[in-house]
Amino acid sequence: MRKSTKIKLTLLALPFLSLNLFGQAEKADNIKSSSLWNMIEQGGWAMIPLGICSLTLIYLIIHSLRETNPSRFGTEFFGSRMQSLCESGRLEEALAAAKQEPTLLGKALAAALPKLSAENRELSREKVEETIQEQFELEEHGIGQWIHYINVIATVSPMIGLLGTVSGMIGAFQTMSAGGMGRPELLAGDIGEALITTATGLCIGIPAMIAHSYFNNRLNNQLVENTQRANAISETLWGTPES
Repeated sequence: MRKSTKIKLTLLALPFLSLNLFGQAEKADNIKSSSLWNMIEQGGWAMIPLGICSLTLIYLIIHSLRETNPSRFGTEFFGSRMQSLCESGRLEEALAAAKQEPTLLGKALAAALPKLSAENRELSREKVEETIQEQFELEEHGIGQWIHYINVIATVSPMIGLLGTVSGMIGAFQTMSAGGMGRPELLAGDIGEALITTATGLCIGIPAMIAHSYFNNRLNNQLVENTQRANAISETLWGTPES
């Protein structure tokens, strides 16, 4: 009888236990879901510029991925085709092919080939090489400025986080001077602001530094590769270079 009574009591208590556990789980989920927003609120004013920096960094990364795509600079197929056309003396066909090519190499050759002159080969060669170099420098400057902005984000974000840290510590000392030494809960907000802003600034700055290095190397590699293609095409216009 006692065992059956215990079993009945246990069965009756199970719904209440399950409701209690469900309520605790729901409460834990609410705490987890609101923790991110609470951290943002606790971070104080510094989270606003840090949020702007993070959104700007995302945009710059997407834009730099598109701008440093290898297909924007030139292809091995196009370089070989232009070299073959110039070597065989079909300059008009080469110019038409360059004008139809949307890449940097095509634009550079489309601007340089009309400067060819049979009367003064040395001056003509100098103009062609200068035009190609100018086109590559303009492209490098146009894309490089976006990559430079990533470096600015990488530098500024930790500094903003540090400024938020200093602001939080100043608030903590002001709270202590106002009589908060015996009440640690009064210091929690200021200390939380100091720690959260530093962590947020580093979380933005470190990926920005990595992205800046990656895109800078990616741009330089494409410029060097296509400069070599342009030089090979230029050499076919004048024959074998002098040793």
